[in-house]
Amino acid sequence: MTARYEKLFTALTSRDEGAFVPFIMLGDPSPAEALDIVRAVVSAGADALELGVPFSDPVADGPTIQASHIRALAGGATVDSAIEQIRVIRGEFPDLPIGMLIYGNVPFTRGLETFYSEFAAAGADSILLPDVPVREGAPFVAAAKAAGIDPIFIAPARASESTLEGVAHSSQGYIYAISRDGVTGTEKKSETRGLDEVVANVKRFGGAPILLGFGISTPDDVAASIAAGAAGAITGSAITKIIDHHVSHATPSGAAGDEPAAAHIDNMEALTAELVEFVRGMKAATLKASL
Repeated sequence: MTARYEKLFTALTSRDEGAFVPFIMLGDPSPAEALDIVRAVVSAGADALELGVPFSDPVADGPTIQASHIRALAGGATVDSAIEQIRVIRGEFPDLPIGMLIYGNVPFTRGLETFYSEFAAAGADSILLPDVPVREGAPFVAAAKAAGIDPIFIAPARASESTLEGVAHSSQGYIYAISRDGVTGTEKKSETRGLDEVVANVKRFGGAPILLGFGISTPDDVAASIAAGAAGAITGSAITKIIDHHVSHATPSGAAGDEPAAAHIDNMEALTAELVEFVRGMKAATLKASL
């Protein structure tokens, strides 16, 4: 794994803590506002980041995160603008692990070597391609390792042994284990009663630390993930819902039928306060002494 992930998990273990990792969509609703959102969650105690690159067909995502893809794209987001935001984040937070969630069409379009090299140069530590299963991952793994990027694969809740073995073997940095089947979203909660089994199934094959995702929306969900043996938890839709509640879509004056103006945050100070409170609560739930 990259040095940043290794240092993070070593430090958390020494403090008897788990990791809390928020997911933020780059460019949602604009690049500048997304950067302010990142600053807020890091200031509140986020241990690492998972950053999304907007894509037109996010098949692994539920309606909440799908909407964030759409908002960002409507505001003019591109892969190049996402890379520039990563450069800014890396410059401000040199030790923070930065993981990327990007759909597989992007590396296909840009070329694998170019794709991984440019994200590595910008400061990314890992890349998860949610629509690329591990059985098709060999060329992505090779290109990622050549560029110094940790490849991440998803360990489905009810995966076969061969899939879990492949995920454990090919993932570096961390393993993204999902707490339930389906797409991202808080509409369907994580199946906390089965988390022990999910984590144990992945751990049988060794590999990188496990972060649980999908349906993780409350401190209780985070605490249950840590208690089940995961190294931490990833939350996306719950944070994206908070952002969504502060987004306005102003309609410009002009002729009827004009396109709506780009989305924007109504009150960044209010959004920041809500995000900080949420992240602090989620991070507090990773303290093993409190479980």
